Amino acid sequence: MKDSMRIQAICFDLDGTLLDTLADIGNAANAALLRFDLPTHPLESYRYFVGEGASRLMEQILPQTCASDEWRERLLEVFEEEYALGWKRQTCLYAGIADLLDELAQAAWPLAVLSNKPDAFTQKCVQHFLGAWSFRVIRGQQAGIPRKPDPTGMQLIAQELSLPVEALCLVGDTSVDMQTAKNAGSCPIGVSWGFRKVEELQEHGARLVVDSPIELATWLQKQRAEFS
Repeated sequence: MKDSMRIQAICFDLDGTLLDTLADIGNAANAALLRFDLPTHPLESYRYFVGEGASRLMEQILPQTCASDEWRERLLEVFEEEYALGWKRQTCLYAGIADLLDELAQAAWPLAVLSNKPDAFTQKCVQHFLGAWSFRVIRGQQAGIPRKPDPTGMQLIAQELSLPVEALCLVGDTSVDMQTAKNAGSCPIGVSWGFRKVEELQEHGARLVVDSPIELATWLQKQRAEFS
């Protein structure tokens, strides 16, 4: 991102940034593994498996003896069945997210979501948990569009907002999000309350890592004021 470019819109990652989805994703993945009599993983391990899309998640949780495209596709199909049954059992907004979105809405910031989660589930989660706020663009993983960290998703969102991609920031909790923003020329902002450690975000180019949603709101308003 060019230092002189004013941030004009905010794009959020979903899982680990706006929503704590770890338990529902991990439980669905473990249930899918059990249906094939395969070993499961501790829920905490899913912090490091989630973030690169459902197909990649399947590759990471399968044992080495099942490392094949056929196994991945079989497990993915069952995982999506299990997740469809339990996607809202324990998922919730992180503390402070509602207040953050209220403040951003009041200040008329254009908002968007870009996730590697399958698009159908992304749309469901946003509608169910975040339906009180207006997101101009909501994009999950779609066939034919490369997943993050490819910059295509950010570029498409910028087009839909009629803004240069350099005028967007991407707020996320993983190295994938930071790389996505850097690849697009947008501003990468990390959050410390998500699935990954602060060091990972800093090492992959976060311009800023915030420890609370209100800290993000304050920083964004300061950025806007500097250019007004």
